[in-house]
Amino acid sequence: MKGGIFVLSGAGLSAESGLKTFRAEDGLWEDHPVEDVATPEAFARDPELVQRFYNMRREQAAKAEPNPAHRALARLQAEHDAPVYLVTQNVDDLLERGGAREVIHMHGALKDALCATCGHRWAAPMVMDIKDPCPTCGTPATRPDIVWFGEIPYHMDTIQEALEDSDLFVSIGTSGVVYPAAGFSQMARSLGIRTMELNLAASGGRFDEVREGLASVVVPDWVAEILGG
Repeated sequence: MKGGIFVLSGAGLSAESGLKTFRAEDGLWEDHPVEDVATPEAFARDPELVQRFYNMRREQAAKAEPNPAHRALARLQAEHDAPVYLVTQNVDDLLERGGAREVIHMHGALKDALCATCGHRWAAPMVMDIKDPCPTCGTPATRPDIVWFGEIPYHMDTIQEALEDSDLFVSIGTSGVVYPAAGFSQMARSLGIRTMELNLAASGGRFDEVREGLASVVVPDWVAEILGG
């Protein structure tokens, strides 16, 4: 038995910290489809709009605080006697601020900036501007270090290795509809790994066990079971 635990988290993990998505019921943000502020094409077409969108998200994330689910996962990672791999689709840093280490951000992070010309990364200011020059090449092509629709998520090789080193796959607060993350549970099943979902409501995916409820409740309860109290 390998003993590792692979945790995939999504927006439901941070919802109770006040980080709601910008997608309203009509799918719009300031009368724009969210995809129009979260694609490479959108950035090329209207970089000011895209920067404004992520400046708002960065401000919101900075004001948020880790909730009991973030802290419980940090505790699990610190106290479990086998590796705990925390892979998140979220772009906030609440897991780290809750005490977690080595979080794998497959969709990037709001706290980082990326040069669209040379690929250099650096700590993002709270407010980014399209005129900001890259610290390395000087080109004013600064963009958020976020994986947009149509781009390849980060760290896929590391994620594959982590999954193969685990005996348990746990999906927390994610809808299971955005690929490639949506395929991780299927990959886990094909490897003979037990699967579990912790979510506000069941996503409808195939899991060996599903627990429904607020992340701040079901995640700490599950971690307490794993750690024996």
